[in-house]
Amino acid sequence: MSEDRGTERPAAPDPLPIPVADNHCHLDISRDDAPARPVADIVREAAAVGVDRLVQIGCDLQSARWTHEIVDEHPALLGGVAIHPNEAPTHEAAGDLDAVIDEIGELARHPRIRVIGESGLDYFRTGPEGVAAQHHSFRRHIALAKELGLALQIHDRDAHDDVLRILAEEGAPEKTVLHCFSGDMEMARECVRRGYYLSFAGTVTFKSAKDLRNALAVTPVEHLLVETDAPYLTPTPHRGRANAPYLVPLTVRAMAATLNTSVPQLCEALSANSEAVYGPW
Repeated sequence: MSEDRGTERPAAPDPLPIPVADNHCHLDISRDDAPARPVADIVREAAAVGVDRLVQIGCDLQSARWTHEIVDEHPALLGGVAIHPNEAPTHEAAGDLDAVIDEIGELARHPRIRVIGESGLDYFRTGPEGVAAQHHSFRRHIALAKELGLALQIHDRDAHDDVLRILAEEGAPEKTVLHCFSGDMEMARECVRRGYYLSFAGTVTFKSAKDLRNALAVTPVEHLLVETDAPYLTPTPHRGRANAPYLVPLTVRAMAATLNTSVPQLCEALSANSEAVYGPW
């Protein structure tokens, strides 16, 4: 089936037999100049297909403040807050990186904020001049997650070795999640050995993602999570359109096929893992 790059919203997929959580989405971001959709509508559409819990991620100061407010309005939402690695060099240049991370720490004390993230390293969009700021920011977010007893969600783009090295040097939080996992089989095995969770997004459905599916295939189900990273990384066959939590079932079914397991069994594991990482909604 060809990928659909139209502008209309995809039809809802068949509902999942057991509800799961979208463990990483950005409900305050829209794509292609489209107006932001009401959060209540997003939550309702997701629940209708068996995605009854969402983790809203705010990864700059404005988005983190918004996340801090919105989680009180919708019982289906928990929140995560951080300074994205691509934001770290900008704040370092402005001289306020530590100050904004301090504010992230204050926002994270809200009882419905359960995640520090997404933090980590991105060597794709930030050049060598920004590496030191990213490393400093990542280390501070790791420390913050441990101090507050929260899960850490990691952004890792083209930085696998340094992400794993810094986690080992600092000591990873008890609940560490590789958001939108992009590593190979070897990295997946190492993450599992360390007790991390691997969260798979719509990328695992892409035709070109054989290496990613191989990584999924060697990951025990007790280490798996699923996400959209909405509005990005829309699963096949709707790649190119804006993503949303109601499309999670497409990724779950692709994961089940790769793992050679039943969809209900995978849903049970994904749901239980989400509650183990973030606590009850």
